[in-house]
Amino acid sequence: MENPQSKSRETRISAPAAVIEANTATPAQRGPTAAEKPSEQLEMLCINTIRTLAMDAVQKANSGHPGTPMALAPVAFVLWDRHLRHNPHNPHWPTRDRFILSNGHASMLLYSLLFLTGYGLTLDDLKNFRQWGSPTPGHPEYGLTPGVETTTGPLGQGVANSVGMAIAERWLAAHFNSKQEPVDYRVYAFCGDGDLMEGVSQEAASLAGHLGLSNLIWIYDNNHITIEGNTALAFSDDVATRFLSYHWNVLRVGDANDLELLDVAIRNAQKEQERPSLIIVDSHIAWGAPHKHDTSAAHGEPLGEEEVRLTKIAYGWPPDEHFFVPPEVLEYMRRAVDRGQRWEQEWNQKLAEYSTHNPEWAAEWDLIQRGELPNGWDKDIPTFPADPKGKATRDSGSAVENAIAKHLPWLIGGAADLAPSTKTLIAGEGDFESDNYLGRNFHFGIREHAMGAILNGMALSKLRVFGSTFLIFSDYMRPAIRLSALMDLPVTYVYTHDSIGLGEDGPTHQPIEQLMSLRAIPRLIVIRPADANEAAEAWRLAIERKDRPVALVLTRQAVPTFDRTRYASAEGVRHGAYVLAESDGPPQVLLLGSGSEVQLCIAAREKLAQEGIRARVVSMPSWELFKDQPREYQDAVLPPSIHARVAVEAGTGLGWREYIGEKGRVVARYDFGASAPIKDLLKHFGFTAEHVADEARALVKG
Repeated sequence: MENPQSKSRETRISAPAAVIEANTATPAQRGPTAAEKPSEQLEMLCINTIRTLAMDAVQKANSGHPGTPMALAPVAFVLWDRHLRHNPHNPHWPTRDRFILSNGHASMLLYSLLFLTGYGLTLDDLKNFRQWGSPTPGHPEYGLTPGVETTTGPLGQGVANSVGMAIAERWLAAHFNSKQEPVDYRVYAFCGDGDLMEGVSQEAASLAGHLGLSNLIWIYDNNHITIEGNTALAFSDDVATRFLSYHWNVLRVGDANDLELLDVAIRNAQKEQERPSLIIVDSHIAWGAPHKHDTSAAHGEPLGEEEVRLTKIAYGWPPDEHFFVPPEVLEYMRRAVDRGQRWEQEWNQKLAEYSTHNPEWAAEWDLIQRGELPNGWDKDIPTFPADPKGKATRDSGSAVENAIAKHLPWLIGGAADLAPSTKTLIAGEGDFESDNYLGRNFHFGIREHAMGAILNGMALSKLRVFGSTFLIFSDYMRPAIRLSALMDLPVTYVYTHDSIGLGEDGPTHQPIEQLMSLRAIPRLIVIRPADANEAAEAWRLAIERKDRPVALVLTRQAVPTFDRTRYASAEGVRHGAYVLAESDGPPQVLLLGSGSEVQLCIAAREKLAQEGIRARVVSMPSWELFKDQPREYQDAVLPPSIHARVAVEAGTGLGWREYIGEKGRVVARYDFGASAPIKDLLKHFGFTAEHVADEARALVKG
């Protein structure tokens, strides 16, 4: 099926796009030597093996996406065989080239490559594609399958991750490299029409072009087919011109089956010194299938047994063989193991020489790769004195972040154009820009979604990273947050302006449901500190975590700094919830709160005490950490025998019922906010000590 726009589009694209010349000079050899290069017949056997493995696996599972692996098999073969520096026997070799399959629905393309090149996948693993307990899930998952660099599937996320990986390489190279240059790798990503339609890819590409990430190469599968049909239904972008406007180097290969032109295109992209590169490859989905070639039917469903058989005949393949791998194909593809081990051995020698001349930095490198922290990283975290006026937790958080950054050189991050408001600038450090890859302050621009995905790519590269914006805009980056949680990445999200306390900016900027929405994400730790010392402990916890992302939710307005000689230590934050202020005698009512509303609980406790009502105040900054505590601790903080409970939080009250029971009451906001000064808003919506005391009194006396 021919795309009705393909000819006109190619005319438009070919004019501004870079012309690929076959006689281009070749960069340093990264793949097989000339003597090792296979015959054309063996190359085609390798390619068709990749195709048929994908077809068979999808057909056996009766689920999956066979068309794209069939189209991209030649492109993947050229990249993996001739260019990708990797070691199948050590998928975590630090300076390997990265390969990201952003169009993750084509996962069988990647699994076939991982099996053939020796990553430890077996033929049985391919036969168990998409089955329970298999290392070959429907979409690639980081940490589950050796050789998978990031979890992909939600379109656009993988290519945005690749920008973070390219940023990390540039920062690590600038930080560590001397004459020995121990850091030198490229980041390759396959992407499809869906990736380029999703807004996150456009945000990420724009930033990558601005930063001049010439170590980044995207290969775009231009097959014109999506689930609903031809891309002409909804997509008529001039992709080449768009990427040229992003300051990318753009090349085009008119036939995905032209191995030599693909090779030249990749070599041209590797030579580029100032820009990232996009290689547009015109392909045909389900290439070679007699009835489903260039059809949407081949995108997201099995070809069917008869179509698989006919396609194999078209390939010159044994039609009734399933998961057939010619021995000469496996022998040739497994040469990647020897090459990879040789490359890593050469790099290890280089690293040893580097370590001799730069022992301090070599120790840093080792800590980064192991995910460890340097001794004394937290020694300057401040303890804040009692102050009834206090300060905003965004301000105290800033002081803590900077105290940590002094002793943790690979703590880097930035904001979505809001650093003056989120207070996340690392003082005395430069900006990460194309002329200064040593900078630790990142300007992500007004690109929250890309910021989240880029942070994931940086974290996958072992850097400790943070990104910040207003809490309301966490909605823009939710897909990336979810993936950081799914991958167990230690990303720190700094969200400020956390409630209707934002005031005059009004309901468009005042978060209501966002806090609860973040709490709903599995594995994400959300911490909303009540004062400066809780903010310090929250930052400490965020940096200590190796296995889960943390969202710090901070205030714009000042909150009192509690007198810790009178109240419990802020170290209680570590438990998620703790008794901040005990009653004088057995408590009659429990007052629970987080963040800026804990002060209301403290004030209400004092009012109730004057009436002889004994109230315990529980600061509850993190539900997730509290749930991790033993039941004995939870019951000690929230005794099951006490049913009179009041929860206070300036957002939606959803979820609090778990902690206050059916008889408890919630002081919350179930509708949007309004534009007015903060004092007026808090009073109007009932966020006052008097109202909290009234609710508690009614429970005790009712």
